[in-house]
Amino acid sequence: MSKDLQAHLDELAGLLVAGSPHAVDLGFELDSITPGVAVIRAPYREDLIGDPETGVMHGGVVTALLDHTAGLAAFAGFGGDKAVATLDLRLDYMRPAEPGKDVIAEARTIKVSGLFAFVSAIAHDGDADDPVATAHAAFMVSKVSEAAAEKAKEDIARGATPISALPKPGEKGGAL
Repeated sequence: MSKDLQAHLDELAGLLVAGSPHAVDLGFELDSITPGVAVIRAPYREDLIGDPETGVMHGGVVTALLDHTAGLAAFAGFGGDKAVATLDLRLDYMRPAEPGKDVIAEARTIKVSGLFAFVSAIAHDGDADDPVATAHAAFMVSKVSEAAAEKAKEDIARGATPISALPKPGEKGGAL
């Protein structure tokens, strides 16, 4: 890569969540991305509650958060120029998230080998030493992910961004 990796990641940061419709719908916010490391927050919202009696965030939101964060760490681990697909994701839930608190996922690329990246991640609600869940994941560069990356590069080169190409809420294919 001809330019500094961190500068490249900083340039792409706005697209790394906004370019994913499910991450947008879940309200994910990118806290940081550095080479091989990503941190994303899922703000607590009533529509993300899994158990109305306790107010605990739905486990599926935590799963999606860990998968997306680990995928961004793998992307950054590959140098920020290879789109990746989840090959394997193992989660261990340790406790419910505290009602009313955001859930934060922190992921780190452990190793990149050929077309594969291996990532470790935790989700917590403010104390990384008391995780809500942990994850171990494997990602791969595939023909489909590379084709998607090429399309995104072409869109950006012609002035369109993945953000502007996404349907708006209420439009066909957009979130309600």
